[in-house]
Amino acid sequence: MPPQTGEISVAQARRIALAAQGFGSARPVRVDQGHLHRVVGRLGLHQIDSVNVLARAHYLPAFSRLGAYDRTLLDRAAWGQRKERRLFEYWAHEASLLPLDTHPLLRWRMARADRGEAGYAGMRVFAGERREEAMKALERIRQEGPLAASDFESSRAGWWEWSDSKRMLEWLFYAGHITTATRQRSFERVYDLMERVIQPAVLALPTLPEAEAHRSLIERSARALGIATVGELRDYFRIGPEDAKAAIAALVEEEVLIPVAVPGWPPAFLHHEARRPRRVDAQALLAPFDPLVWERTRTERLFGFRYRIEIYVPAAKRQHGYYVLPFLLGDRLVARVDLKSDRKASRLLVHAVHLEPKAPPETRDALRVELASLAHWLGLSEVSTGPVR
Repeated sequence: MPPQTGEISVAQARRIALAAQGFGSARPVRVDQGHLHRVVGRLGLHQIDSVNVLARAHYLPAFSRLGAYDRTLLDRAAWGQRKERRLFEYWAHEASLLPLDTHPLLRWRMARADRGEAGYAGMRVFAGERREEAMKALERIRQEGPLAASDFESSRAGWWEWSDSKRMLEWLFYAGHITTATRQRSFERVYDLMERVIQPAVLALPTLPEAEAHRSLIERSARALGIATVGELRDYFRIGPEDAKAAIAALVEEEVLIPVAVPGWPPAFLHHEARRPRRVDAQALLAPFDPLVWERTRTERLFGFRYRIEIYVPAAKRQHGYYVLPFLLGDRLVARVDLKSDRKASRLLVHAVHLEPKAPPETRDALRVELASLAHWLGLSEVSTGPVR
């Protein structure tokens, strides 16, 4: 690692990270497509997750930063008509919605998948010995139009055959032969040819050499994080260790990344355009898959806040709840809230509120305001609050 050029306190690093993630600015009175595009552009992606106990995960980061907005704005940008699309689905930090200008930066990953060098083992077989089978599925989509995995299941018998079909389609997706045309009400992917979904001008953008694409992705990671360790820069777009090492070294040499020391941290890097606010006044509920908190070790370093998602933990062993959102107030995480949308009864269920030991006195009132805003945004008529601990 190159020598550090300065020391930044943990408190400064926290404020830098929050500003980079879009916190601390006043929320707009009325959110339009431009606000939404700027948020996705700033973050680089919105992670997708199928859990719908509160709301689909990809809707929540924009709400955390902008407040109540029309979710159809995001739907149209992601799954609308080709001419109005601004986002596409691909594997970045897990399954993600990404700005269209990211497409050329990820073609190296598509090429690796096409060669059988990336993706899960169950998918890679379709790059080799079962490639002809996958190409027949691709031709079926070409001839019949957009299809879901369940369309392939209906022509076969048995659960395992469907699972095989899904893996085949996911390999075609990973390798860039197809992408998501839309999502069904069940949130199942409907696949179509890349060229029928993404605008020709985007597909015509030049494909970057791998090393240049890695540098661009690491730079976007650094811009979105503000200040970050090597592991955090890699994790954002899931870049391999050696690829990331070379990219970071090049960006340091170009003075895009500035090596800095943060007490108690591994070697860290500051994006050269990162803001360094003296104060951040934010108020937001954060989804478990929000990029501010998805890297749990970073969350603990920045906020002294140990956070784990407990969806897969047996109910009796959960410490804080099933779907728990941290609450950001000022520049600290001051509480965590276990939430559920009871759509049938039109209620936002607050199963439990856990305050952090040093939560300020105004935490309860601020949280009450944010929960009311969340309920209104989700179209729920009341907030039903459980115990505060």
